[in-house]
Amino acid sequence: MTTNEDWEVRLVHLWKRIDEMGDTEFVGAMRQLTAELAERHPVAFFELGAAYDSTGSPHEAVTLYESALDAGLSGTRRRRVRIQMASSLRHLGNPQQAADMLIEELKQPSDELDQAVSAFLALALADLGREREALSISLAALSGYLPRYNRSLARYAAALNRAA
Repeated sequence: MTTNEDWEVRLVHLWKRIDEMGDTEFVGAMRQLTAELAERHPVAFFELGAAYDSTGSPHEAVTLYESALDAGLSGTRRRRVRIQMASSLRHLGNPQQAADMLIEELKQPSDELDQAVSAFLALALADLGREREALSISLAALSGYLPRYNRSLARYAAALNRAA
């Protein structure tokens, strides 16, 4: 189940306008756009869930994210939905469920979203009182972006985790 290029371009333009629109207006516009896709299209569930999430309605978002996964969401959006759903679950007071989801996500093939998975996992772990482990994960993710000291920071991050 794919979308067409024109639809994706219009989606990008809508997301760029989120700060110009009220929450209800934005969700309504997303609802209209996603209605153009086939019934039970996983991308429609995902994008509408993201719209609810971005406008402060995590309960609705989680339900739509689950529907997206059940409908077979794949590719980068599948990974994005797992990150966003975990973030929403954490926000709703379920940090253990969020952490479990993200730990499972770390086992997936590596891609450009690896550090996002780590960042949101660190937040969930901190909420669970596992701050040292959260710091270790955060520093390990950060080490890849430093112009120097990458290896040293990565080793220190690993040592923090072993000492936890």
